Amino acid sequence: MRILLTNDDGIHAEGLRALAEVAAEFGTVKVVAPDRERSACGHSMTMRDPLRVKAVNYQGGLEAYEVNGVPVDCVNVGLTLAWPDGCDLVLSGINNGPNMGFDVTYSGTVAGAMEGCINGIRSVAMSMALFADGAPLHYATAQAWLREHFSWLATCPLQPLTFLNVNVPAIDLPELRGTRVVEMGKRVYEDRVEMRQDPWGRPYYWQGGVVIVDAREPGTDVSATSQGFVSVTPISLNWTATAQMPALEHSLPHHAGRTP
Repeated sequence: MRILLTNDDGIHAEGLRALAEVAAEFGTVKVVAPDRERSACGHSMTMRDPLRVKAVNYQGGLEAYEVNGVPVDCVNVGLTLAWPDGCDLVLSGINNGPNMGFDVTYSGTVAGAMEGCINGIRSVAMSMALFADGAPLHYATAQAWLREHFSWLATCPLQPLTFLNVNVPAIDLPELRGTRVVEMGKRVYEDRVEMRQDPWGRPYYWQGGVVIVDAREPGTDVSATSQGFVSVTPISLNWTATAQMPALEHSLPHHAGRTP
């Protein structure tokens, strides 16, 4: 199996090394990742600056490259330089924090899997569901889960234009309760823009805010991980709200679409 790895935490991130260690047990792995952290870049792409690519020494002697771009750039560079004839699987992660609910729209980790899916390749984003700053990330738990489920991830039934978003609770392996296939939950931010002042009294703004999660909503990634389950969410690239289309068509003014 030909496997391309990327992330948004950078080529030297611990989570990427943990992912590479397991993936190398199941196929030929090549790593193409940003040269520095690119968190929350979403599904952006570098269009007006050149991409610089540098080969780097990587664990286990894996072929690896760092790119001065974002995860989408890394996947496309990887499919041009590392796997010019294509690959079988794109793995993005392991992110050092959760990517659940609306976070998937901001996440560079999820964007890496999304770009693989756009290129017609089975793709998986993987993150650690850590909810307390400074707590252990427990990458070993994610590695153990991935070893057990790797073949399933590579062969489970997926509709076209669909990729998987996996969140592993940052807990010890014996505490892990299992795996649930769930929907996206709600993970929003309160007071996300804060005004501050620099040493000269000039205002500036810092974006972030406090994360508000509702773990009570059943059948969601937020609920599953809060209960100690790995959450697996299939995400479709077809964002069309098809259920809304008949009502929209019915609500059109009677003259809509008529030629004068």
